[in-house]
Amino acid sequence: MSAPILHLDRVTKQFSANDLPAVAGVTLTLSPGEILALLGPSGCGKTTLLRLIAGFEAPTQGSILLAGQVAAQPGRCIAPERRSIGMVFQDFALFPHLTVAENIAFGLKQTTLLGKAAQERVAEAIALVNLQGKESCYPHQLSGGQQQRVALARALAPRPTLVLLDEPLSNLDVQVRLYLRQEIREILKATQTSAVFVTHDQEEAMAIADRVAVMRQGRLEQWGTPEDIYRQPSSRFVAEFVTQANFLPATQEASGWSTELCHLEKSQVQCSCQTACNHAEMPGLKGELMIRQEVLQVQPDEHGQATVSDRQFLGREYRYTVVTDSGKRLYVRTTASKAVAPGTRVSLTITDPLLRFFPS
Repeated sequence: MSAPILHLDRVTKQFSANDLPAVAGVTLTLSPGEILALLGPSGCGKTTLLRLIAGFEAPTQGSILLAGQVAAQPGRCIAPERRSIGMVFQDFALFPHLTVAENIAFGLKQTTLLGKAAQERVAEAIALVNLQGKESCYPHQLSGGQQQRVALARALAPRPTLVLLDEPLSNLDVQVRLYLRQEIREILKATQTSAVFVTHDQEEAMAIADRVAVMRQGRLEQWGTPEDIYRQPSSRFVAEFVTQANFLPATQEASGWSTELCHLEKSQVQCSCQTACNHAEMPGLKGELMIRQEVLQVQPDEHGQATVSDRQFLGREYRYTVVTDSGKRLYVRTTASKAVAPGTRVSLTITDPLLRFFPS
C-alpha cells in the first residue's frame, strides 16, 4: 500500500501565548489521488491550516508529512519551494505583463525542464485546461474563469505531489463557479493529482471533494466522505453548517420519542453520541432531532399543525418556510411539481426512516 500523500499529526498553530490556537491538534490523512476540502466558516482556521501545509507558516506543535517525508515540525520546516506543492490562489495571482504561456512557464522555474521540454509541458498544461488558442493572450484579455484555469495550469505544470487551492472559485460569478467546480475535479482526477482546497461553501465542498474536513474554532469537528458528513454529522454544528437542517425539540418516552409534529418509534431515532442511550430506557431525555429540509413533506390540511408563511421558487424545487402552532420555524424543500400557497394550513410528514438525535 502506497504511503499517504499528506499526513497531519496533531498539528497546532498558536500565533501568540495570549491567543487561542488558530489550528488546534488537527490529525488527518490524504491518500494519493484524493481531493480534500477544508470546510468551515470564516475564522475557523482552514486557511491557516492550508498555509501550514504549504510552508508559509510553521507549526507550533505536531508534524506534517508529505509523501512520507517530514515537511514540518517544531524546529524544522522545509521551505515552500522545496515541498513539490502547487498553489492556486483566490485572486488568481497571475503576472499581468506575461502571456498565458509565459505565466504557466513561470511555474516551471523550480524544475530542471528547459527549452523544448518546458515548451511541451506548457502546451500539455494549456490543453489540459482547454485554453488552446489563448497562449499569447494577457490576463486582462481573459474572463475570470479563464484566468483561474491559467492559474490551475501553472500549478499543475510542474506535476507537483500536492496542489493547494485557496477558495479558488470565490471571486467568480455563480454560473462560472458551477461550471469550473466540475472542471477542476475532472482535471485533478484526469491527472491523478492529490489536492486540498479551502472553501466556506458546503455545496462546493460536497461536489468537488472525496473527503471533507469540517473545521470549527481551529479544531477538526468531523472528517469523512461527503456522504458521511451529510448523513451522519457528529455534532450539531456540523449538522447545522453542512446540511442546513431543521432542529425539532424531542423528548424520549417509554414508548418512543415525542415531538410537536408526531410520535416516533425508538427504532426511528439514532443518537449522535453513539452510546447506548439511543436504545436504553431513558424517559425524559431531551434534545433535538435533526430533520433535513428534503425529508419533510407538506400537505394542505385544514386540521394540520403548521402554516406556510413563505414560498420561494428555486427552479427545480420550492423552498417553504413553515411555522408550527408553537411558533417553531421549519424549512421544507420539495419538487416544483405542485405549489402550496402561503397562508395554507398544512400537515407535515417526515420521510427519513432514521433521524439523528442531539441530546441537550
